[in-house]
Amino acid sequence: MTTEQALVEKYGPLMTLLQVAELLDRSPEGLRITIRGNNALGRQLAMARVKIGRRVHFKAGLIARLIDCGCIEGAAA
Repeated sequence: MTTEQALVEKYGPLMTLLQVAELLDRSPEGLRITIRGNNALGRQLAMARVKIGRRVHFKAGLIARLIDCGCIEGAAA
């Protein structure tokens, strides 16, 4: 099973900010700060972001690719 399949099976195709924070072992506010920051990880997470109305979600497939490439360390899929 690939990382993407595991994430989609557990969370669905879109993940909430809380789910991504849990996956990356970060606080939700820490994840928000990372996304707003001017760093490589923040830019990559921002590209995975999708706004639906006022809610922010993340594409599980892109999060899986970030984990697989080693761009995100400490993530337990």
